[in-house]
Amino acid sequence: MRKLDIRLLRLLRNSKGQFISIAIVVALGLCIYVSFSMTAMNLKNTVDYYYELTNFGDIFVQAVKIPESALHRLKEIEGIEVVQGRVSFDVPLKVENDKEKVRIRIVSLPDTEKRINDLYVLEGKIVEGQPKKVVVLEQFAKARKIAVGDKMTAYIDGKMTQLDVSGIVASSEYVYLMENEQALLPAPEKFGVVYVSEEFAQTTFGYQDSYNELLIQIKDQDKMDEIVKKLEERLDRYGVKRIIERKDQLSNRMLTEEVTQLGKTSKTVPLLFLLVAALIIYIMLIRIVKNDRIYIGVLKALGYGNYAILSHYVKFALVIGITGALIGNVTGVMLSGLLAQVYVMYYNLPLLKSEIYYVYMMYAILLTSIFCIFAGLIGAKPVLDIMPADSMRPESPKTGGRIFLEKIRWFWKYVSFSWKMVIRNIARSKRRFAFLVLGIALTYGITVVPIFQGGAMTNMFTLHYGEFQKMDYSIDFNKPMNRKAMLEVKQLAEVDYIEPKLEYPFELRTGWRKKVVSIIGVPKDTQFYDFKDNRQQSVKLHEKGIFLTEGLAKALHVKEGDQITIKNFIPGKDDVKVEVKGIVKQYLGVNAYMNIVEMENTLTEKGMITGVNVRSKDRVQDKVKDIKHVSVVQSVDDMKNSFLQFLDATKYSVGIMMLFGGILGFAIVYNSTIISIAERSMEFSSLRVLGFEKKNIYQMITKENMLMTVIAIILGIPIGYGMCNGIAEAFNTDIFSIPVILTPKIFITAAIATVGFVFIAQLATLKKIYSLNFIEALKNRVS
Repeated sequence: MRKLDIRLLRLLRNSKGQFISIAIVVALGLCIYVSFSMTAMNLKNTVDYYYELTNFGDIFVQAVKIPESALHRLKEIEGIEVVQGRVSFDVPLKVENDKEKVRIRIVSLPDTEKRINDLYVLEGKIVEGQPKKVVVLEQFAKARKIAVGDKMTAYIDGKMTQLDVSGIVASSEYVYLMENEQALLPAPEKFGVVYVSEEFAQTTFGYQDSYNELLIQIKDQDKMDEIVKKLEERLDRYGVKRIIERKDQLSNRMLTEEVTQLGKTSKTVPLLFLLVAALIIYIMLIRIVKNDRIYIGVLKALGYGNYAILSHYVKFALVIGITGALIGNVTGVMLSGLLAQVYVMYYNLPLLKSEIYYVYMMYAILLTSIFCIFAGLIGAKPVLDIMPADSMRPESPKTGGRIFLEKIRWFWKYVSFSWKMVIRNIARSKRRFAFLVLGIALTYGITVVPIFQGGAMTNMFTLHYGEFQKMDYSIDFNKPMNRKAMLEVKQLAEVDYIEPKLEYPFELRTGWRKKVVSIIGVPKDTQFYDFKDNRQQSVKLHEKGIFLTEGLAKALHVKEGDQITIKNFIPGKDDVKVEVKGIVKQYLGVNAYMNIVEMENTLTEKGMITGVNVRSKDRVQDKVKDIKHVSVVQSVDDMKNSFLQFLDATKYSVGIMMLFGGILGFAIVYNSTIISIAERSMEFSSLRVLGFEKKNIYQMITKENMLMTVIAIILGIPIGYGMCNGIAEAFNTDIFSIPVILTPKIFITAAIATVGFVFIAQLATLKKIYSLNFIEALKNRVS
């Protein structure tokens, strides 16, 4: 082994505390990178394999009624491979608790061997030829504790219909089970899917030889727009409600966005950890090179060149990085397996296609090597300036002088002796001060983010269901009704105020961009919607024109005053052009809003409504449950209960992020303090001679760190604010928008946590001070 390599091992042994702390920072960053990258890839591959296994559809069509004969004509469209029809209706389910409102979606299964959106049987079997035999979606079966052999009773067309459960299945169409885009979270105990025979569905719902939904597979994804356009033309007469491409299908979209967010996290968070590790290595090497002046001079005198000595110190940085990278790779692979299992359970995927992607491990090592080599080269650069003769004598002491605060005499005379030393030392060591303050400020910012994220969901819910929507109940009808239907609701329940609503899907177009969304028509002077623009100013609906939510406006690339085309799927109704009168904030869902009168006149029929919004202290869902045309009664209280269950799961992720921030803060403070102690060993020895005890020296270092922590927290506030804004912007979608609300409580909590991390790091350096050989330090010329 080369002599310099032997010395490298000694160097690592003598600084093992710092070596371990920096390696842990690197390992954490790369663990996140490897685990999140592999999980995202495994999740994507699992979903793709599952879609292939179950023949997941490319296009989904919802219509009023399409005859079976029309399907054969659709197959003539160039590019279409398979067309299958089905009947789908939402109906109430009878449960033991009469106050509980549970709905199921009854979906027919085509009488063919190769089905689009085929089912993955988990228990039991699909029984053909027996109309009352059904299979139930796994999420709903688990939530309601439904087993094979059980009986269910559904209210179909006002009559109770008994269904026999013959199997439990998973469906690629409902991996993420949500009733619609307006649902905040999955609620499998409130909504499920039941699959029945085609004969049973057509007979029960009056759809003999016809369907209300189509599933289509195409040959070439590049021709999607062309095929959709031809479908619109041929299906116009059948009352098409929506034509949904695979990328816009709700469950698939939620899965795709989750994979995308995992990818974003895997690319941003690790870079922050590696940057901090590189900064620590840089500061550490500057101190080591300074202390090794004599040894470097001797090595140069013995014939070692600048390259060999520089490489020696770069190796030191590289060994730390590679050690951290190896640990990070191993733990990352292990964690990726656990994360994949968690996602499979959360999204109810019936299988997992898992592999180890060595390319990410290689990227991790390469990325670490780049950061560490760069930090090593910059940190060890002073080696080039050391001459053998000059290195034999100590460095000239730095020129001293009064600091700025000393000139403010009325203030300086009240500062104690120990605090004067603290302030002077900080002023003398500007580089170390800047590094420590920046590091702690980053720690503070990283700590602010998970606390903000923990409250972001609560804020999103509160703003949407408390400020934006002010109704107590939202009632949807199972078909368009006359406004007289409002009277029936008012007669059965004690209603303080009631408003009609008209909600119908349309396609909004501008240029080549298009989006199918529900336009909601409400009274111009609505009391249940508080529309606000991006300046948080309240705005009122106009007589004419349309309001778009912020996410929808971004997706269509339109602004206030632009013209958009509304493609109407209702038979006999023409497409219309309207002006965008405003862009409004909506934190959940994606919608457009119009004056209900204008919407009736231009898009639907006069006097037509699809539901009502109600303000009432009465148990409205109990009072209207027997109304035949009521399909869904959604209360804010029910949404709160679902939300609280989800919130419990987010606490774990918040805790993990805070732990990561704590480890980062510990590494920064610990290494900075160790470097400070090593650089000032002679100063501390002199203080011991003057009568200072070891605890006094420890207190002085504590004061320095705490003063810098206070400054860092102040500087960290805008860093934390910027990070939260960046996170919100990166993770916003057209389905939900994260509100950036940072209260004093968030900053105070983060400050307390940061001080705690600094205090723990401070305790870890206590042994170093008490074990410092003060007599030896006074003998040492170099120190």
